[in-house]
Amino acid sequence: MAERRPNIILIMSDDLGYEVIGADGGASYKTPVLDGMASNGMRFQNAHVQPLCTPTRVQLMTGKYNFRNYIGFGLIPPDEVTFGHLFSDAGYKTCISGKWQLYSYNPPGDHPEMRNKGQRMEDAGFDEYCVWHAHHTEEKGSRYKDPIIYQNGEYLKDTEGKYGEDVFADYIMDFVERNKDEEFFVYFPMALTHGPFEPTPDSPEFADFEPWSNKARGGTGWDEGGNSSDERFYGDMVEYHDKVIGRVNKKLEELGLRENTIVIYVGDNGSPQEVCSILHTHEEVCGGKGLTNDRGTHVPLICEWPGTIPADSVEHSLVDSSDFLPTIMDVAGIEPPPGFVMDGKSFLPQLKGEPGTPREWVYFHFDPMSPRVDSYARFIRDPRWKLYDDGRLYDLKVDPDEEKAIPAANDNAEQAEARSRLEPIFAQMVREKAPVR
Repeated sequence: MAERRPNIILIMSDDLGYEVIGADGGASYKTPVLDGMASNGMRFQNAHVQPLCTPTRVQLMTGKYNFRNYIGFGLIPPDEVTFGHLFSDAGYKTCISGKWQLYSYNPPGDHPEMRNKGQRMEDAGFDEYCVWHAHHTEEKGSRYKDPIIYQNGEYLKDTEGKYGEDVFADYIMDFVERNKDEEFFVYFPMALTHGPFEPTPDSPEFADFEPWSNKARGGTGWDEGGNSSDERFYGDMVEYHDKVIGRVNKKLEELGLRENTIVIYVGDNGSPQEVCSILHTHEEVCGGKGLTNDRGTHVPLICEWPGTIPADSVEHSLVDSSDFLPTIMDVAGIEPPPGFVMDGKSFLPQLKGEPGTPREWVYFHFDPMSPRVDSYARFIRDPRWKLYDDGRLYDLKVDPDEEKAIPAANDNAEQAEARSRLEPIFAQMVREKAPVR
């Protein structure tokens, strides 16, 4: 009988940067579950993703840099092969539960040419799904209290008084229990901690709160734009998201699946800019979502796999969001199909405590194509130096906030070496196929 392949649970929080998690030095919030995962597994100090959610999610699901397959904000190409397809085709039972938001993002009248574009939830390759924002933007409703959730072809009708993240976690736990004797892959793209900042079930205000999406129906919630949301609830949301992750982990333990399941946790971009947190009890760090500096790209990455990942280990090698697909395929022993392009690099050897062949650099093609974020940048970074394609060079060791660019004319020998080493990489990053429109 063939040896059973490992189960995989990939969890991605929304709008939660490196400075938030206690294990990484965050002092503003209590995150005992994630801290425990770091104590029992491995945390990464140099994991970087794109500054916004959709660019990161497309990379995560496909292993490709955005210049290859990014077609617009809130969209993934309709014909793109995702890890849902790859794992289902390889015989894994597959499930996504959480935020989709990769089809027809724009509401009527706002870039209408992007309506009905992207990949439908039904076509993303998963055996089962339980998601928020599966279809048009105006239909998405609340992701938190009284959530609008699309589950396996139907909208749920019994979510009044419920909380979205609990519904998603409950579905995952049910899926895991039903498939405990099978090999499974679960993708949990969490709704938390994205705005609007609202009470959680652990907040005293939760019982009387009506979500922003009900305002048009006479509710008293805050609006999604953030102008009326209350930032004091960000801490409640951080701590509740940690609690939800703990519920999923506990289910694995109850079913005796912990040692044959790798749980990977990562953030999708930096924290909201209006949220400031304390790091190492003395340093205030304000979020950098949407910014191309470390406050926008540096996220927590914690992996736990008892008996395989060395406990209480810290990894310093660079990881970016294209690396997750090749890593989990490596974990499962899945070979990519012929002609399938991946820019990512597996970090499974590092997870096992082996040297591996870590990345020397990570590349960013940031073109969100969002009406709300007018930004474009291409840049490359190694552990110390960061180079933009317009020639700006930064020494992140002394200037992590990128306040003073080093012009080429002023390069010393060390700076010139870094520039000459990184600059040729841009020429490698050329689109091989036109984006799907």
